[in-house]
Amino acid sequence: LEEIPRPIQDSGNILKQGYLEKRSREPSFFGSEWQKRWCVLTQRNFLYYANEKSKQPKGSFPIERYQAHLDSQLRKDSRKKCCFQLLCPGKRSYEFTAPSPAEAQDWVEQIRFLLRDLSSLTIPCDEDEEEEEEEELSKDRDSSDSMNNSQNSTLNPEEPELEGDDIYEVMPGELPNSQ
Repeated sequence: LEEIPRPIQDSGNILKQGYLEKRSREPSFFGSEWQKRWCVLTQRNFLYYANEKSKQPKGSFPIERYQAHLDSQLRKDSRKKCCFQLLCPGKRSYEFTAPSPAEAQDWVEQIRFLLRDLSSLTIPCDEDEEEEEEEELSKDRDSSDSMNNSQNSTLNPEEPELEGDDIYEVMPGELPNSQ
């Protein structure tokens, strides 16, 4: 018998997991519009399963570019302060109810933290932004070089302070002051 590999759950990159109620896209006439799902947030994806023992997710989506926020308008009952929403322009939105308001807040914070982390890894596509970054980097290099030079003389007070070009070693085959 071939064992079906368990998805994501065993891979060690889970940031948060637990039961949430997920609002279904098309509530059936007899079923509830909120279904209990085992939800898993990984470094790249949000997955939801029928329960924590399920091997295959009922659904998943890449979390990148989504926004998470608490939304007490999703329900009218006593659990309205436990609701949060995941939104992404041009993509399906997802609505969840956590077991408590604190748990809802924690899901939102974890997702926001992950999204900040993902966006900091993203390289800007806009050419203007790239040019600005290069300018800032060169300014940073210039200021750090001048800081390093001024610190070097104070770090080792027993060494004599050298003036001008004398601090550079002349390599064989080079003329001094040819820079």
